[in-house]
Amino acid sequence: MDLARLVNLLCEDAHYQALTAQLRAHAQQPGALGILEAARPWVIGALQRDWQGLLVVISPTPDTARALATQLASWLVPESSILYLPPPDVLFYDAAPWDRDTQCQRAGVLAQVAEYTHSEPAQPTVLVSSVWALMPRSVPASAFRRAMRILEPGQRLMPRDLLEQLVRLGYEYAPVVESPGTFSHRGSIVDLYSPQHTQPLRIDFWGDEIDTLRWFDPVSQRSGETAILPSITPASEALPQYGPTAAQTLERLDLSGMQPSQRQRLREEITALQESRNPSGLVRFLPMLYPQPGNILGLLPESSLVLADDLAACRNAALVLEEQARALQTDMLAEGELPEGWPKPYFEWRQLTAQLEEHRTYDLGYGETEALPILGERSFIAVPQFAGQLRFALADIAELARSQRVVIVTRQSERLEDLLREQELAPQRVEAVPEVLPEHGVLLMDGILSEGVAYTPGALVLLTDAEIFGWVRPPRRRTQLERTISPDTFYSDLRPGDYVVHLEHGVARFHGLVHKSMGGLEREYLELEYAAGDRLFVPVHQAERVGRYIGPDDKEPTLQRLSSHDWEAARQRAQRAVRDIAMELLELYATRAIVPGHAFGEDTPWQRELESSFPYEETPDQLRALSDIKADMESSRPMDRLLCGDVGYGKTEVALRAAFKAVMDGKQVAVLVPTTVLAQQHFYTFRRRLRAFPVTVEMLSRFRSPAEQDEIVRKLAEGFLDIVIGTHRLLSGDVAFRNLGLLVIDEEQRFGVSHKETLKKMRSEVDVLTLTATPIPRTLYLALSGARDMSLIDTPPEDRLPVRTTVSAYDPALVRKAILRELDRGGQVFYVHNRVQGIYAVADQLQELVPEASFVVGHGQMAENELAQVMLGFANGEANVLVCTTIIESGLDIPNVNTIIIDHADTFGLAQLYQLRGRVGRGTNRAYAYLFYDGTLPLSEIARRRLQTIQEATELGAGFRVAMQDMEIRGAGEVLGAEQHGHIAAIGYDLYVRLLQSAVQELKESSGDSVEAIRRAQRRLSTHLLTLEVGPTIDLPLSAYVPPSYLADNTLRLRFYRRLARAESLEEIEALEHEVTDRYGSLPEPVANLLYILRIRSLAAQCGINTISVEDQQIAMALPQTLLSSLARKLSSQFDGVTARGGRIWLAMREGWPAALEELLRTLSENPAYLALVSPPRA
Repeated sequence: MDLARLVNLLCEDAHYQALTAQLRAHAQQPGALGILEAARPWVIGALQRDWQGLLVVISPTPDTARALATQLASWLVPESSILYLPPPDVLFYDAAPWDRDTQCQRAGVLAQVAEYTHSEPAQPTVLVSSVWALMPRSVPASAFRRAMRILEPGQRLMPRDLLEQLVRLGYEYAPVVESPGTFSHRGSIVDLYSPQHTQPLRIDFWGDEIDTLRWFDPVSQRSGETAILPSITPASEALPQYGPTAAQTLERLDLSGMQPSQRQRLREEITALQESRNPSGLVRFLPMLYPQPGNILGLLPESSLVLADDLAACRNAALVLEEQARALQTDMLAEGELPEGWPKPYFEWRQLTAQLEEHRTYDLGYGETEALPILGERSFIAVPQFAGQLRFALADIAELARSQRVVIVTRQSERLEDLLREQELAPQRVEAVPEVLPEHGVLLMDGILSEGVAYTPGALVLLTDAEIFGWVRPPRRRTQLERTISPDTFYSDLRPGDYVVHLEHGVARFHGLVHKSMGGLEREYLELEYAAGDRLFVPVHQAERVGRYIGPDDKEPTLQRLSSHDWEAARQRAQRAVRDIAMELLELYATRAIVPGHAFGEDTPWQRELESSFPYEETPDQLRALSDIKADMESSRPMDRLLCGDVGYGKTEVALRAAFKAVMDGKQVAVLVPTTVLAQQHFYTFRRRLRAFPVTVEMLSRFRSPAEQDEIVRKLAEGFLDIVIGTHRLLSGDVAFRNLGLLVIDEEQRFGVSHKETLKKMRSEVDVLTLTATPIPRTLYLALSGARDMSLIDTPPEDRLPVRTTVSAYDPALVRKAILRELDRGGQVFYVHNRVQGIYAVADQLQELVPEASFVVGHGQMAENELAQVMLGFANGEANVLVCTTIIESGLDIPNVNTIIIDHADTFGLAQLYQLRGRVGRGTNRAYAYLFYDGTLPLSEIARRRLQTIQEATELGAGFRVAMQDMEIRGAGEVLGAEQHGHIAAIGYDLYVRLLQSAVQELKESSGDSVEAIRRAQRRLSTHLLTLEVGPTIDLPLSAYVPPSYLADNTLRLRFYRRLARAESLEEIEALEHEVTDRYGSLPEPVANLLYILRIRSLAAQCGINTISVEDQQIAMALPQTLLSSLARKLSSQFDGVTARGGRIWLAMREGWPAALEELLRTLSENPAYLALVSPPRA
């Protein structure tokens, strides 16, 4: 959507030109421009073109600032010219560290403002900030500019000096540079990611001189374009090099009133500051790091123009923040968490005002003094609000379009076009405002604006969905820092002490990488410990045979004995089990393929309008899942799809769209949910989203009276209801449908056996979509591909932030602080106490502790209607804190709840803690989770590890995979059945899934699509073991490993070995070789040898050769039995030093034997006759 030409219209206005002349004249006192709020983005867009300098817009709150930044993207060219300065994500005085992304993003914005030059065409031209973002007492402009430096090839700089400087600038070491504010060092190469750049930088040194500077991709880690004079800027406003200054200030404070633990912690931090180290939460000491603190206003160029988006509201927002800070300071002093005399961490509004007076500053609002009557009241007026009353809206638009230009920015342009044509109008659908505007008529544009406005001099009315339909998309929370995952990250770290599974030898304990010298050859091995102290050393190029052991519970597995047959027996039992599962799934799949079902039609225009009215950006996973579901619905085979998605990842919206599609085809839809509260929530969601369409939605649950239930049942039977949402009441014998087409089941595992039998019968008759919030691992998803229809939604919605998690012994002061902090920002709190006995006493204690808050209690033993009333009242904001059991674990979505407190958290499983934590952080605000345990009792090692895991696993989506192992196994149980639990425990989840994948693939390849063919294949294959592809065994006299001098980080080296071991094709190996050279420098001989062995292994696999080893100074290659002796003789005559005997090819180890071996294998791999013998076509 491009509104740039509307900006041209304003720029030609005489009133606007008079305004810009006055702004350039720079009135002595700040003036109020009196511009209507809806028109402010338009005016800023015009000023951005005309002003020869940086435009700074200050908005009252972070929400209004984000909304304004979002709106400006439609008015400015290019979109990248907008900078948004985020506020800290913790309150002033709070000891919690700022989010690392927030620190980096703020530092990046400061750097871009510091480097601003108007003559540079690619420079940002508009900075948007909230008052809160300006308030922290931070790095002064002089110190920030001194910390910046430019790099260029040929510059003399020791790598060691650069690394020390990066630490002083707040950068953190990372083995792999993937996110801003990190750096790494490997030999002659330094990687770093400066926050103001969109890509990280790779610096290659030649001695003490910079040789090359290149940008690189944080995902592939491959270098790209040459970097021209890149700058290195601070990664945070808190620079560790100024730590001694802060330490001096802190040493003068009186710490006597602090709690002993807090006092000790502060003393440790003082020591770290004295040594210029980067203690956790260094930003807490911002007000004392610098003698003369500053903020971004000190970095503004002299030519900047500052515009306040309502100066009075900005002042009020600052005063509220100041009051909150004073209240928190008082509480912390009283609790002994803060010493007396702690410097104020923020600038007061009066101080900000003084800073603003140093620049041209104007109020876009009306101000308290007389507004400058140049543009505001003369040019822009408000437009009428229709709030979904389309009859009145269409009549008004038709009237306006006869004499004026009406531009409508909407997400429902197709629908509006049809409706406007019925008014005998001829609307034009355009992507951008045309260069020459028509004198009257309607232009329709796909897009989003928060509100419309009328521009009287141009005879133009701008309307949006807000006026016409009464809704508007919420603003983006912020410009996200790009999150990337490098190839290394996909290979889970193994740490010494972890349990692993070797394919041939079973469960062992990993002891790390060990370097061994044998027969003059240097090698690195994975050391595995088995029962009775036995050791197995696995060559690093066979690392793919070793996988992490993931078991179904916290119990430690039993180590296998190397010499026993127990492992083989356990593997065989698991193989038989996975074959049975595979056959059952494929049978179901084949059965459904022959059952006639209803083929739904293609999407209707109304379907597209419903989807375009969704007020958020869909994630790619959501769109992919929806595409899968629609394809199933449009086929004649009954759908039975499982939709897996994390809590709050948008499954309900996908299900709602599927339901609407069914209704558009004349079918009824039933949505089955496990609880009354969830039914009520889904009912509200469906009603709200579908209110603009002629679709009837009802709810059938105990929340309805018997008479109401009877009426709903009657309407269902007669076909007067389109969608019904209900609990297991929907499965009662008296419920019948006139024309049921789709059944949506939410959390099927929570229904009883009899209900599941009923659902099993329904599956063969109608399309079924099952939703689950239990994460299903992608490995299982891939293993079942083609045997079970599944869709995954495992990317978080836009702007979702990780939940900040605190684990602590129970602390009433921290509970009070957590509740009050949430109340201060207008939010609500869940307090989880999982014992019904005593829950009311806990609520009474909390009421005494926090009398400012209102509390309600909810638990599963309450009458269902009573519980529903409590929950819905809480959702409507009738109480601040819900004291409850784990009833909130499933489904309930209250975006205003952004703090959860769990007492006795050590008694919960990891899966439960994760699900409970997922109840908060559903909106765009930072969420907090407090996990308390009883500090008077010893904490078990298992509980301690579990709490540590949930605290560390804060990343969204893929970031918590390893930490969520028991969740995934629970998910596997839901898909495969609980009886598989024992097999997973015996051989580990990783190997179990590999066996399952092999079984599914083998059955599919050995049978047709019919049920009988699948059963015949099962009988035929049941007598032999499944084969897992592990590649040939290569044992050649070469020193092959990655020297620590080349790649020092053990974890990264092991990841790299595992990536190498899993590379199968020559193309993959070649790509890895290029990547390694690019990332770490020229290959040492042992690394080159390792890559050579991998090439040999790949070629041997293509040739069907299982082993290559050395015997009697010759290389022996074991051939398949199918190889004809005539072909062997032909090879002997073609290659010098090659003989064939005993089913093997022998190559003499003369000078240059490695090249000769590779040439021989390449020749074999390119010989069609040979390959036909190795891999005969399947019957």
